Amino acid sequence: MTSQVSSPAEQADEAVAGEQRKAAGAKDVRRLDRVIIRFAGDSGDGMQLTGDRFTSETASFGNDLSTLPNFPAEIRAPAGTLPGVSSFQLHFADHDILTPGDAPNVLVAMNPAALKANIGDLPRGAEIIVNTDEFTKRAMQKVGYETNPLEDGSLDGYNLHPVPLTTLTVEALKEFDLTRKEAERSKNMFALGLLSWMYHRPTEGTEKFLTAKFAKKPDIAAANIAAFRAGWNFGETTEDFAVSYEVAPAAKAFPPGVYRNISGNLALAYGLIAASQQADLPLFLGSYPITPASDILHELSKHKNFGVRTFQAEDEIAGIGAALGAAFGGSLAVTTTSGPGVALKSETIGLAVSLELPLLIVDIQRGGPSTGLPTKTEQADLLQAMFGRNGEAPVPVIAPRTPADCFEAALEAARIALTYRTPVFLLSDGYLANGSEPWRIPELDELPDLRVQFAQGPNHALDDGTEVFWPYKRDPHTLARPWAIPGTPGLEHRIGGIEKEDGTGNISYAPANHDFMVRTRQAKIDGIDVPELEVDDPHGAGTLVMGWGSTYGPITAAVRRLRAAGESIAQAHLRHVNPFPRNLGAVLKRYDKVVIPEMNLGQLATLVRAKYLVDAQSYTQVNGMPFKAEQLAKALKEAIDG
Repeated sequence: MTSQVSSPAEQADEAVAGEQRKAAGAKDVRRLDRVIIRFAGDSGDGMQLTGDRFTSETASFGNDLSTLPNFPAEIRAPAGTLPGVSSFQLHFADHDILTPGDAPNVLVAMNPAALKANIGDLPRGAEIIVNTDEFTKRAMQKVGYETNPLEDGSLDGYNLHPVPLTTLTVEALKEFDLTRKEAERSKNMFALGLLSWMYHRPTEGTEKFLTAKFAKKPDIAAANIAAFRAGWNFGETTEDFAVSYEVAPAAKAFPPGVYRNISGNLALAYGLIAASQQADLPLFLGSYPITPASDILHELSKHKNFGVRTFQAEDEIAGIGAALGAAFGGSLAVTTTSGPGVALKSETIGLAVSLELPLLIVDIQRGGPSTGLPTKTEQADLLQAMFGRNGEAPVPVIAPRTPADCFEAALEAARIALTYRTPVFLLSDGYLANGSEPWRIPELDELPDLRVQFAQGPNHALDDGTEVFWPYKRDPHTLARPWAIPGTPGLEHRIGGIEKEDGTGNISYAPANHDFMVRTRQAKIDGIDVPELEVDDPHGAGTLVMGWGSTYGPITAAVRRLRAAGESIAQAHLRHVNPFPRNLGAVLKRYDKVVIPEMNLGQLATLVRAKYLVDAQSYTQVNGMPFKAEQLAKALKEAIDG
């Protein structure tokens, strides 16, 4: 663990205070500036819930934080096996942080599989808390342990804490009318109580949460609270844990405001609701459940009071078809999915391009191809979003950079869709969707005005002076066509996927008209007003590292490490991938080397090289996990020196 640096006077005071605590029988308390904890166990052991609760209490305490949930794709993977291990990593600090951390300082392993799956990520000297009750001969053999790792010396380089979590939990709950199996299920709460004691986390929020979660089963609520308190008391009384740790709130990391912990999918859902309110339009979601996008459907279904309508369709095609129909009817329309669903939706996205209606396609990317890695992260749908339709069907593409930024990205996607009457891709990914961080709740006057003007009447005069409505008569600045609500008298017009005649919207097979419409639709996307790319380059570097989407945290952390070591490197991050910012070409030409890290095989680099003829270097990874900061720092150092 990285300790906070203290002055000599503070160190002397701490030493005196430590001696006083020892004399009084109290345990030592050490200050840290950051900690990385990983909870790991079977997918049925409640590791995600445990991590969520520890995260919530950490957020309420005021630390900056970043999380990385990691779980199997199977609903209930085989118990005690390596593929069945579920983990939750939390990095919290008294200062601004950007990633869930490279290597855990603390591992809580609920069984041999959890230990074996995660031990390789731990640095020497890390704390390991293991549930010794699960280290039976059969369980160890199942994951390839020939001898007991808790006894054979293989963990001598770590601070090992053997704790019979299951036995202690069952003992703590013996007064409750529960079977042993029911009591054992609370061992994650015992572990949470122990860790809450170790790191001085608040407890009131967790107890209220458990009371609410099991409101219909008060005995189960009471048992879980008892297990949680027993874990806390065990830390306080056992001699095996002689030290607890304090990580002060990150007061200087946050601008003034009201904050809450938020995941990417939750922030995205809130951003969509805010966009509909700012546009004064009903929000319609047509969706089919798919990992890792389903949480957005679940959340939006709770907000009918904001005029939100959610439709869980029978398949992906029906979901986007309903959404496009809602857009035609005057709603802010959204469809949510992941890569496999985008493949099914592609024909209707092309129809939306032809109809020139606002539609948000939210793609929470995951590992592919095909079904691929449903619960793992990847950035490999960029070229699919750009070109995955028949014909020339350009669609704007934007990408959030952090979980909290998903809120702003949703607002920006809605702005572009409504202003330019176009479908828009929003590319998040599993890392952002499930990860969380503190989010400052914006004031209402900070949100953009997204209100639109629907067509009200005739907009074109024929040669004989007759006034008519032309559905494809365009705004001269945005090239957007009018948005006419069906049923409005005098605004009747033809829709469909066959090519439209310029202006009238009638069916047209004329070669010259098709050429004109294709080029006009492309010009509309090319002309979208997006902010210029900002470059962070305090030292006039020769090397630029550029990314998009969720690589922002690892790239920024790597850049900080390099600059702290005396290296000069510039950084830029794209939110708008189509169209690119106007100044991107000029930015790229300023640097001798351009490095683009991506969680794919170089898709953004391909686009950049093709458009700007820049010899951008790819640094890629497709292992289902986000980049590590140290890994990127090493690669960027080699690029600088190369």
